[in-house]
Amino acid sequence: MQHRIIVLGAGYAGATAAGRLAKRLRREDAAITLVNSEPDFVERVRLHQLAVGQDLKPRPFSEMFAGTGVELRLAKVTGVDVDRKTVAVTDAHGAEELVEYDTLVYALGSGWNDQGVPGTAEHAYEIAGRPGALRLCARLARLEEGQPVVVVGGGLTGLEAAAEIAEARPDLHVALAARSGLGDWLSPKGRRHLRKVFDKLGITVHEHAAVTGVEPDRVTTADGTAISAAVTVWTTGFAVHPIAKATNLEVTGQGQIVVDPTMRSVSHPDVYAIGDAAMAMGPGDKPLRMSCASGTPTAWQAADAIAARLTGGKLPNAPLRYFNQCISLGRREGVIQYVTADDRAVRAALTGRLAAVYKELVCKGAAWGVANPTLAMPTRRRRVVRERAQAGSAVKALT
Repeated sequence: MQHRIIVLGAGYAGATAAGRLAKRLRREDAAITLVNSEPDFVERVRLHQLAVGQDLKPRPFSEMFAGTGVELRLAKVTGVDVDRKTVAVTDAHGAEELVEYDTLVYALGSGWNDQGVPGTAEHAYEIAGRPGALRLCARLARLEEGQPVVVVGGGLTGLEAAAEIAEARPDLHVALAARSGLGDWLSPKGRRHLRKVFDKLGITVHEHAAVTGVEPDRVTTADGTAISAAVTVWTTGFAVHPIAKATNLEVTGQGQIVVDPTMRSVSHPDVYAIGDAAMAMGPGDKPLRMSCASGTPTAWQAADAIAARLTGGKLPNAPLRYFNQCISLGRREGVIQYVTADDRAVRAALTGRLAAVYKELVCKGAAWGVANPTLAMPTRRRRVVRERAQAGSAVKALT
């Protein structure tokens, strides 16, 4: 009988893992099911573009996985029982079902994190998902000339959102409120270019300004300063999907699943976690940050490890490391900050139009890799060397 592999979530990590598994394993031996609540792949790294009204290319999963052997199940995951090895799902019509698995790949990712700041959930907008980006797009479209927009958060998402809004709507007053200095983790060259572009776009920067409250028409910082805001965009980080924390899996305080170097749960060897859902360690024994740059390599690692354990092959030993941080600053500017393996900035940085082109190629390449799972990695499908009846114990036997 077929070994049942269920992949939960079809973001960059989940979709990549499903496609890579389909390429590694024979269809007669493995049934791969990808569970996702939306029918189309979401380019999360482009949601700031969607928020300002730019059209993004539709990427339906039905086309992406046609002919691969991956079964797409459109449903919302409502629970996971890692002891009984079942997943509870609810489809678009409200029908509930329990789905059994032999191997589970947990890639439910993350959403926005309001950090518990009063008024954020009620009054702020987010771009951590497509519904949020579309709501922000509709709200920005209703703003009149001269109205203020405040982006809260000085990380990659905040920088990209502020620049995109300011470029698309030069008639608005765009401000960025950052807890620390503007781009203070970048190299001197990267910081200089970032500040130059923000000045050119007319973005007001409030540095060392921790926002402690959000109201319909303003945000308030820790020192009591009020910053006018017809629209507040909240980009201060991500919170992982809560389902894992409700299981018997070993998780961190934030709800990330603790995994070994092959992305396998340290408490339940038939469960793998990838992307934002995983507490995976990188170079220097530092946790990987939540990002597409982390999600895709962890998907490769997990898929290759699962295939190796099922087929008796060699376990992957590829290091998880970083090379650069890619920041788009509108459609014509960018910063490519080169980094060490553990994600610390070095002096070298690419800036300007060339950096914008580089970032665009990275985005297109990531989407192409997901959309063409069997073309991106030519390889030979291998036979599963153990029967499904052995699935409960054979994972350990092959390590």
